[in-house]
Amino acid sequence: MENLPKYYTTLFNAVSEAIDALDASNFSAARAYLVQGQQKAEDEYISICEESCRLQ
Repeated sequence: MENLPKYYTTLFNAVSEAIDALDASNFSAARAYLVQGQQKAEDEYISICEESCRLQ
């Protein structure tokens, strides 16, 4: 398996948690998992972009 970026696994894990919460009919928790996952993945992506710009 190839090495996936951290932001991908962060978002994937958030979606998995949200699905579990939806299965339990916990809609507010599902939304929270998705929002937090989105924000964290975006921060990780931006950090990667900023780091690669510094290396150029």
